[in-house]
Amino acid sequence: MHQVRITRRDALKVGIAAAAGAAFARPAGALAQEIFDMPLITKPIPSTGERLPVIGIGTNAFGVESEEQLAPLRDVLARLPELGGKVVDTAHAYGRSEQVIGRLTEELGNRDRLFIATKTPIRGDVSDPEATLAKAFEALRTDVIDLMQIHNLHGTDVLMPALIAAKEAGRIRYIGMSTSTDDQYEGLMDGMRRYPLDFVQVDFSIDNRSSADSVLRLAEERGLAVLANTPFGGRRNAASLFARVRDVPLPDWASDIDASSWAQVFLKYVVSHPVITAAIPGTTQVRHLLDNQAAARGRLPDEALRREIERFWDNLS
Repeated sequence: MHQVRITRRDALKVGIAAAAGAAFARPAGALAQEIFDMPLITKPIPSTGERLPVIGIGTNAFGVESEEQLAPLRDVLARLPELGGKVVDTAHAYGRSEQVIGRLTEELGNRDRLFIATKTPIRGDVSDPEATLAKAFEALRTDVIDLMQIHNLHGTDVLMPALIAAKEAGRIRYIGMSTSTDDQYEGLMDGMRRYPLDFVQVDFSIDNRSSADSVLRLAEERGLAVLANTPFGGRRNAASLFARVRDVPLPDWASDIDASSWAQVFLKYVVSHPVITAAIPGTTQVRHLLDNQAAARGRLPDEALRREIERFWDNLS
Protein backbone atom coordinates (compact mmCIF):
# COMPACT_ATOMS: atom_id res chain seq x y z
CA MET A 1 0.00 0.00 0.00
CA HIS A 2 1.27 3.47 -0.82
CA GLN A 3 1.07 6.56 1.35
CA VAL A 4 -1.44 9.22 0.36
CA ARG A 5 -0.79 12.88 1.12
CA ILE A 6 -4.25 14.06 1.99
CA THR A 7 -5.71 16.42 4.58
CA ARG A 8 -9.29 17.15 5.58
CA ARG A 9 -9.42 19.97 3.03
CA ASP A 10 -7.83 17.82 0.30
CA ALA A 11 -10.30 15.00 0.91
CA LEU A 12 -13.20 17.35 0.57
CA LYS A 13 -11.82 18.69 -2.70
CA VAL A 14 -11.36 15.27 -4.29
CA GLY A 15 -14.79 13.91 -3.64
CA ILE A 16 -16.11 14.03 -0.11
CA ALA A 17 -17.64 17.47 -0.61
CA ALA A 18 -21.06 17.74 -2.24
CA ALA A 19 -22.37 20.46 -4.48
CA ALA A 20 -25.19 22.66 -3.25
CA GLY A 21 -28.91 22.19 -3.78
CA ALA A 22 -30.09 19.23 -5.82
CA ALA A 23 -26.65 17.64 -5.85
CA PHE A 24 -27.18 16.78 -2.18
CA ALA A 25 -29.42 13.91 -3.28
CA ARG A 26 -26.40 11.62 -2.89
CA PRO A 27 -22.78 11.83 -1.75
CA ALA A 28 -20.66 13.42 -4.48
CA GLY A 29 -17.77 11.63 -6.10
CA ALA A 30 -16.93 7.99 -6.62
CA LEU A 31 -14.87 7.84 -3.43
CA ALA A 32 -17.73 9.19 -1.31
CA GLN A 33 -20.26 6.85 -2.89
CA GLU A 34 -18.02 3.87 -2.25
CA ILE A 35 -17.67 4.86 1.41
CA PHE A 36 -21.40 5.33 1.94
CA ASP A 37 -22.13 1.98 0.33
CA MET A 38 -20.26 0.34 3.21
CA PRO A 39 -22.22 -0.90 6.25
CA LEU A 40 -23.18 1.67 8.87
CA ILE A 41 -21.42 1.18 12.21
CA THR A 42 -23.75 1.29 15.22
CA LYS A 43 -23.34 0.55 18.92
CA PRO A 44 -25.92 -0.35 21.57
CA ILE A 45 -27.07 1.77 24.47
CA PRO A 46 -26.31 -0.66 27.33
CA SER A 47 -29.47 0.07 29.34
CA THR A 48 -31.85 -0.85 26.49
CA GLY A 49 -29.93 -2.34 23.58
CA GLU A 50 -31.14 0.42 21.23
CA ARG A 51 -28.43 0.99 18.64
CA LEU A 52 -27.04 4.37 17.62
CA PRO A 53 -24.83 5.28 14.66
CA VAL A 54 -21.37 6.02 16.03
CA ILE A 55 -21.01 9.50 14.50
CA GLY A 56 -23.47 12.26 15.35
CA ILE A 57 -23.14 16.04 15.41
CA GLY A 58 -22.52 18.68 18.04
CA THR A 59 -24.36 21.98 17.69
CA ASN A 60 -22.64 24.51 19.92
CA ALA A 61 -22.34 26.79 16.89
CA PHE A 62 -26.03 26.53 15.92
CA GLY A 63 -27.12 29.61 17.87
CA VAL A 64 -27.68 31.79 14.80
CA GLU A 65 -30.51 34.08 13.76
CA SER A 66 -30.42 35.19 10.12
CA GLU A 67 -31.89 33.14 7.28
CA GLU A 68 -28.50 33.19 5.57
CA GLN A 69 -26.90 31.63 8.65
CA LEU A 70 -29.71 29.10 9.03
CA ALA A 71 -29.42 27.76 5.47
CA PRO A 72 -26.29 25.60 5.93
CA LEU A 73 -27.59 24.30 9.27
CA ARG A 74 -30.85 23.27 7.62
CA ASP A 75 -28.82 21.36 5.04
CA VAL A 76 -26.83 19.62 7.77
CA LEU A 77 -29.95 18.51 9.65
CA ALA A 78 -31.60 17.39 6.42
CA ARG A 79 -28.59 15.37 5.27
CA LEU A 80 -27.64 13.80 8.60
CA PRO A 81 -30.31 11.05 8.65
CA GLU A 82 -30.00 10.53 4.89
CA LEU A 83 -26.34 9.63 5.47
CA GLY A 84 -27.24 7.29 8.33
CA GLY A 85 -26.48 9.66 11.21
CA LYS A 86 -28.90 10.22 14.04
CA VAL A 87 -27.46 11.80 17.20
CA VAL A 88 -27.85 15.59 17.51
CA ASP A 89 -26.35 16.98 20.70
CA THR A 90 -27.26 20.47 21.90
CA ALA A 91 -27.59 22.41 25.17
CA HIS A 92 -29.34 25.32 26.83
CA ALA A 93 -25.90 26.95 27.06
CA TYR A 94 -25.44 27.01 23.28
CA GLY A 95 -27.33 30.24 22.75
CA ARG A 96 -30.28 29.70 20.39
CA SER A 97 -29.15 26.21 19.37
CA GLU A 98 -32.18 24.42 20.84
CA GLN A 99 -34.58 26.89 19.19
CA VAL A 100 -32.83 26.54 15.84
CA ILE A 101 -32.95 22.74 15.98
CA GLY A 102 -36.59 22.81 17.03
CA ARG A 103 -37.55 25.10 14.17
CA LEU A 104 -35.51 23.32 11.50
CA THR A 105 -36.54 19.78 12.41
CA GLU A 106 -40.17 20.89 12.44
CA GLU A 107 -39.77 22.44 9.00
CA LEU A 108 -37.90 19.41 7.66
CA GLY A 109 -40.33 16.93 9.22
CA ASN A 110 -37.51 14.58 10.22
CA ARG A 111 -37.66 14.76 14.02
CA ASP A 112 -38.54 11.05 14.22
CA ARG A 113 -35.33 10.17 12.38
CA LEU A 114 -33.10 11.92 14.92
CA PHE A 115 -31.89 11.18 18.44
CA ILE A 116 -31.88 14.60 20.10
CA ALA A 117 -29.79 15.04 23.22
CA THR A 118 -29.78 18.27 25.17
CA LYS A 119 -28.59 19.55 28.53
CA THR A 120 -29.88 21.51 31.49
CA PRO A 121 -28.47 25.03 32.10
CA ILE A 122 -24.79 25.31 32.84
CA ARG A 123 -25.35 28.14 35.33
CA GLY A 124 -28.10 30.22 36.90
CA ASP A 125 -31.22 29.44 38.90
CA VAL A 126 -32.54 25.88 38.50
CA SER A 127 -34.57 25.82 41.71
CA ASP A 128 -37.73 25.08 39.68
CA PRO A 129 -36.75 21.88 37.82
CA GLU A 130 -40.08 21.54 35.99
CA ALA A 131 -39.79 25.07 34.61
CA THR A 132 -36.20 24.35 33.60
CA LEU A 133 -37.20 21.23 31.68
CA ALA A 134 -40.23 22.93 30.12
CA LYS A 135 -37.95 25.45 28.42
CA ALA A 136 -36.11 22.65 26.63
CA PHE A 137 -39.30 20.97 25.42
CA GLU A 138 -40.63 24.30 24.18
CA ALA A 139 -37.41 25.29 22.42
CA LEU A 140 -37.02 21.91 20.72
CA ARG A 141 -40.73 21.82 19.78
CA THR A 142 -41.06 18.23 20.92
CA ASP A 143 -43.08 16.23 23.43
CA VAL A 144 -40.28 13.73 24.02
CA ILE A 145 -36.56 14.39 24.44
CA ASP A 146 -34.34 11.42 23.71
CA LEU A 147 -31.59 12.30 26.17
CA MET A 148 -31.47 14.97 28.87
CA GLN A 149 -28.11 15.55 30.54
CA ILE A 150 -27.05 17.52 33.60
CA HIS A 151 -24.54 19.99 32.13
CA ASN A 152 -21.20 20.33 33.89
CA LEU A 153 -22.74 19.13 37.18
CA HIS A 154 -24.71 22.35 37.71
CA GLY A 155 -27.70 21.74 39.97
CA THR A 156 -27.33 17.97 39.89
CA ASP A 157 -29.06 17.20 43.17
CA VAL A 158 -31.93 19.59 42.42
CA LEU A 159 -32.49 18.56 38.82
CA MET A 160 -31.89 14.82 38.88
CA PRO A 161 -35.15 13.85 40.66
CA ALA A 162 -37.08 15.78 37.98
CA LEU A 163 -35.15 14.02 35.20
CA ILE A 164 -35.88 10.63 36.75
CA ALA A 165 -39.57 11.48 37.09
CA ALA A 166 -39.76 12.72 33.49
CA LYS A 167 -38.16 9.51 32.31
CA GLU A 168 -40.65 7.43 34.27
CA ALA A 169 -43.44 9.46 32.66
CA GLY A 170 -42.07 8.83 29.17
CA ARG A 171 -41.23 12.47 28.49
CA ILE A 172 -37.48 11.79 28.51
CA ARG A 173 -36.17 8.51 27.12
CA TYR A 174 -32.69 8.56 28.67
CA ILE A 175 -30.93 10.59 31.34
CA GLY A 176 -27.27 11.42 31.78
CA MET A 177 -24.56 13.82 32.91
CA SER A 178 -21.86 15.61 30.96
CA THR A 179 -18.58 17.44 31.35
CA SER A 180 -15.56 18.30 29.23
CA THR A 181 -13.05 19.25 31.91
CA ASP A 182 -10.76 17.05 33.96
CA ASP A 183 -11.46 18.92 37.19
CA GLN A 184 -15.08 17.72 37.09
CA TYR A 185 -14.33 14.03 36.55
CA GLU A 186 -14.58 13.17 40.25
CA GLY A 187 -17.95 14.90 40.53
CA LEU A 188 -19.17 13.21 37.37
CA MET A 189 -18.10 9.80 38.64
CA ASP A 190 -19.84 10.45 41.95
CA GLY A 191 -23.05 11.09 40.01
CA MET A 192 -22.48 7.95 37.95
CA ARG A 193 -22.42 5.95 41.17
CA ARG A 194 -25.36 7.69 42.85
CA TYR A 195 -27.94 8.01 40.08
CA PRO A 196 -29.61 5.60 37.61
CA LEU A 197 -27.98 7.13 34.53
CA ASP A 198 -28.14 5.79 30.99
CA PHE A 199 -25.45 8.05 29.51
CA VAL A 200 -22.43 10.12 30.33
CA GLN A 201 -20.80 12.61 28.01
CA VAL A 202 -17.11 13.38 28.34
CA ASP A 203 -14.20 14.79 26.35
CA PHE A 204 -12.05 12.27 24.51
CA SER A 205 -9.79 12.53 21.45
CA ILE A 206 -6.47 11.25 20.15
CA ASP A 207 -4.86 14.27 21.82
CA ASN A 208 -6.89 14.06 25.04
CA ARG A 209 -7.19 10.61 26.57
CA SER A 210 -7.34 11.64 30.21
CA SER A 211 -10.86 10.26 30.74
CA ALA A 212 -9.92 6.74 29.63
CA ASP A 213 -8.72 5.43 32.98
CA SER A 214 -11.35 7.23 35.04
CA VAL A 215 -14.72 8.12 33.52
CA LEU A 216 -14.64 5.56 30.73
CA ARG A 217 -13.56 2.77 33.02
CA LEU A 218 -16.38 3.52 35.44
CA ALA A 219 -18.87 3.82 32.57
CA GLU A 220 -17.94 0.30 31.55
CA GLU A 221 -18.40 -0.95 35.10
CA ARG A 222 -21.78 0.78 35.42
CA GLY A 223 -23.03 -0.22 31.97
CA LEU A 224 -23.45 3.34 30.66
CA ALA A 225 -23.47 4.67 27.13
CA VAL A 226 -20.84 7.32 26.41
CA LEU A 227 -20.98 10.31 24.08
CA ALA A 228 -17.50 11.60 23.26
CA ASN A 229 -17.50 15.36 22.93
CA THR A 230 -14.60 17.34 21.44
CA PRO A 231 -13.31 14.41 19.30
CA PHE A 232 -11.29 17.02 17.38
CA GLY A 233 -10.21 18.79 20.53
CA GLY A 234 -13.10 21.26 20.75
CA ARG A 235 -13.66 24.63 19.10
CA ARG A 236 -10.52 26.10 20.64
CA ASN A 237 -8.18 23.21 19.84
CA ALA A 238 -9.47 21.71 16.57
CA ALA A 239 -7.36 24.04 14.45
CA SER A 240 -4.17 22.97 16.20
CA LEU A 241 -5.17 19.29 15.96
CA PHE A 242 -5.49 19.48 12.18
CA ALA A 243 -2.50 21.80 11.85
CA ARG A 244 -0.35 19.12 13.42
CA VAL A 245 -1.04 16.78 10.49
CA ARG A 246 -1.37 19.40 7.75
CA ASP A 247 1.73 18.19 5.94
CA VAL A 248 1.67 14.62 7.21
CA PRO A 249 0.62 11.93 4.72
CA LEU A 250 -1.93 9.40 5.86
CA PRO A 251 -0.09 6.27 7.02
CA ASP A 252 -0.60 2.98 5.21
CA TRP A 253 -2.78 1.70 8.04
CA ALA A 254 -5.43 4.35 7.26
CA SER A 255 -6.61 2.26 4.33
CA ASP A 256 -6.99 -0.72 6.65
CA ILE A 257 -9.78 1.16 8.44
CA ASP A 258 -11.26 2.70 5.28
CA ALA A 259 -10.17 6.22 6.29
CA SER A 260 -9.45 8.73 3.52
CA SER A 261 -8.88 11.84 5.66
CA TRP A 262 -7.35 12.76 8.98
CA ALA A 263 -10.83 13.68 10.28
CA GLN A 264 -11.94 10.10 9.66
CA VAL A 265 -8.82 8.73 11.35
CA PHE A 266 -9.45 10.88 14.42
CA LEU A 267 -13.11 9.89 14.61
CA LYS A 268 -12.54 6.20 13.97
CA TYR A 269 -9.94 6.17 16.73
CA VAL A 270 -12.44 7.70 19.17
CA VAL A 271 -15.41 5.46 18.40
CA SER A 272 -13.29 2.32 18.27
CA HIS A 273 -12.85 2.66 22.04
CA PRO A 274 -15.01 -0.21 23.31
CA VAL A 275 -16.85 1.95 25.86
CA ILE A 276 -17.67 4.92 23.60
CA THR A 277 -21.08 4.75 21.97
CA ALA A 278 -20.87 7.76 19.65
CA ALA A 279 -18.79 10.85 18.91
CA ILE A 280 -20.40 14.25 18.35
CA PRO A 281 -18.07 16.52 16.35
CA GLY A 282 -19.32 20.07 15.94
CA THR A 283 -20.73 20.31 12.41
CA THR A 284 -22.20 23.33 10.61
CA GLN A 285 -21.38 22.56 6.97
CA VAL A 286 -22.43 19.68 4.75
CA ARG A 287 -18.92 19.15 3.39
CA HIS A 288 -17.70 18.46 6.93
CA LEU A 289 -20.79 16.35 7.64
CA LEU A 290 -19.96 14.11 4.68
CA ASP A 291 -16.35 13.75 5.75
CA ASN A 292 -17.30 12.98 9.35
CA GLN A 293 -20.15 10.61 8.52
CA ALA A 294 -17.82 8.59 6.33
CA ALA A 295 -16.07 7.61 9.57
CA ALA A 296 -19.23 5.67 10.52
CA ARG A 297 -18.69 3.29 7.62
CA GLY A 298 -16.26 0.50 6.94
CA ARG A 299 -13.80 -0.82 9.49
CA LEU A 300 -12.60 0.46 12.87
CA PRO A 301 -9.17 0.04 14.46
CA ASP A 302 -8.69 -3.03 16.61
CA GLU A 303 -6.84 -2.79 19.90
CA ALA A 304 -3.42 -3.28 18.30
CA LEU A 305 -4.02 -0.56 15.73
CA ARG A 306 -5.39 1.78 18.41
CA ARG A 307 -2.06 1.48 20.20
CA GLU A 308 -0.21 2.10 16.92
CA ILE A 309 -2.28 5.22 16.25
CA GLU A 310 -1.48 6.50 19.72
CA ARG A 311 2.24 5.91 19.23
CA PHE A 312 2.10 7.59 15.81
CA TRP A 313 0.36 10.65 17.26
CA ASP A 314 2.58 10.89 20.33
CA ASN A 315 5.72 10.77 18.16
CA LEU A 316 4.61 13.58 15.82
CA SER A 317 6.82 16.62 16.22
